[in-house]
Amino acid sequence: MKNQFSFIVAVSYLFLAACATVPISPTQPPAEPTEAVKPPPPEKPLTKSVHKPVQWSALTGWKHDDLQPAWQAFLKSCTVLNKQPAWKETCRLAAAQKKTDNAALRGFFETYFTPYQIINTDNSEEGLITGYYEPLLKGSRKPSGRYRYPVYAAPDDLLTIELGAAYPELKDLRLRGRLNGRKVVPYHSRADIMSNPKLLNGYELLWVEDEVELFFLHVQGSGRIVLDSGETMKIGFADQNGYPYNSIGKLLVERGELPLEKASMQGIKQWGQQNPRKLPELLQQNARYVFFRELPADLSGPIGALGVPLTAGRSIAIDPLSIPQGAPVFLATTWPNSNKPLNRLMVAQDVGNAIKGGIRADFFWGFGHEAGNQAGKMKQRGRLWVLMPRDYRSPTLTRQ
Repeated sequence: MKNQFSFIVAVSYLFLAACATVPISPTQPPAEPTEAVKPPPPEKPLTKSVHKPVQWSALTGWKHDDLQPAWQAFLKSCTVLNKQPAWKETCRLAAAQKKTDNAALRGFFETYFTPYQIINTDNSEEGLITGYYEPLLKGSRKPSGRYRYPVYAAPDDLLTIELGAAYPELKDLRLRGRLNGRKVVPYHSRADIMSNPKLLNGYELLWVEDEVELFFLHVQGSGRIVLDSGETMKIGFADQNGYPYNSIGKLLVERGELPLEKASMQGIKQWGQQNPRKLPELLQQNARYVFFRELPADLSGPIGALGVPLTAGRSIAIDPLSIPQGAPVFLATTWPNSNKPLNRLMVAQDVGNAIKGGIRADFFWGFGHEAGNQAGKMKQRGRLWVLMPRDYRSPTLTRQ
């Protein structure tokens, strides 16, 4: 059995390499392993940053932040973290905390946590902070001339291969694909799905009216749909097709279609409105495709990768190879397109395909137009400090 699984993993390495270069179309199966040049194995999961213990005074703005919103977000994290031995006692103490004014909460963190400054592997102390949000789209449960663009649920033929089952050192890596006869091949790309909607017949969750808004729904990973029936439907990330994210904003700049300063979400949407004939080809350059599921209407926010609702202005997406999911993280950056300081305690409750590296975070702004406006403009420099329980020990933390 293990030999069979090892064969699947070996084949998976081949189609991972294919996805990273030129995606294989459904009509062109990959070469047999014996015919292909052997690719390097997937990158071994390693810590992508150094964690340097510091004094609380090193956290820019720590004494002035309103900690109560982040405290509520951290308690949500504890519904997951309290099942982990390293966090169990800290979460028990948090649940027992009676006083929740800022002075008491500051005292709690300073008593039971140690702050670690995140340092990039090149020894730099700053990184990129971007933003994301929960968009609002118009749609219908039935297709029509107005509602033409499908939002798909996860298809049954989408395979997820957990590499850690055979190789523990690859426990954080998984591959996605499908069976083509007896072969494992990459799943359908965005271009495949857009050019041949019959590939996913029967998996339509609903239809929306705007193709660009649908694309950015894929980028954000969750959203709300105002249906023509008058109800509002909440949807969230269910799965994805396994391809890496490719920025269409960067591509527009490289093609000379947009200046760098206008390559924001707002600028891309405006370009799409002005160039409807060019739009489909542009969107297809990002092969990654996201599938959705309907969420309960009473959720306070979209569900992040940790499995808890996100908190507007207090949840961030991080690279879990650098920062443990669920941990409090103090952020020092600036407001979008501004030099005004934005220093606050956040909680690492989500991940993102484009969020890779040590000092790299995506700031969740919440729901609606203003949240989208802030998220679309945010591309700031920032510093990060992860707060860990005092007795926490993990090989993912490198101490200086």
